[in-house]
Amino acid sequence: MIVVVDERELVTEGYNSLFGREGIATASFDPGEFGEWVETAADDDLNAVSAFLLGKCQSPDAPARRIRDRSNAPVIALSEQNSLEDTLRLFESGVDDVVRKPVHVREILARITAISRRAQQQEPTYTEIGPLRIYADGRDPEIDGEPLPLPRRERRILEYLANNASRRVTKTQIFNAIYGIFDEEVEENVVESHISKLRKKLRTRLGFDPIDSKRYLGYRLTT
Repeated sequence: MIVVVDERELVTEGYNSLFGREGIATASFDPGEFGEWVETAADDDLNAVSAFLLGKCQSPDAPARRIRDRSNAPVIALSEQNSLEDTLRLFESGVDDVVRKPVHVREILARITAISRRAQQQEPTYTEIGPLRIYADGRDPEIDGEPLPLPRRERRILEYLANNASRRVTKTQIFNAIYGIFDEEVEENVVESHISKLRKKLRTRLGFDPIDSKRYLGYRLTT
């Protein structure tokens, strides 16, 4: 999930739509609401955020500093004017990148992936479980080198499980990461349906089910 902060509702709605077309869930705030949310949000909600996108704010460095107090997720600031002083102030406040508008959402996603990769000290952008290779950049997973085409929700769930392979994740955590913590139009139980279909496809190709589930504890990829 990507959190978009901008004082213009029309802009946040636009990004919600554009990222939605790429299969990425978003949550949007105006700067005032965001400050309160980021300071009081539960850790699980913040862990569901893959990146923060800062648009027009009266003081854009203020939300950046609040983010850094709670989260290590990539922070990208969008600039509408070429000001060296503003750019330097944003970097000093903790943002990872400053991008001049207009910019395509796919470029934003590529920058988020690059920032995350550097943060992981150039670790591989994939997870391997036996013959299964799960990418973290939106590509379909591979089994024995052959792509396994998946619908975007199933692919995102598999990526999320791979990113959290060292621990179990609950249905709520998966839902928040894939659909966004404020999506009230989709029932949380849809996660079970997606995982059921995903497991069937993986079992057919792998010969075993790599997703271990325990009631009340959640899901985890097994090796």
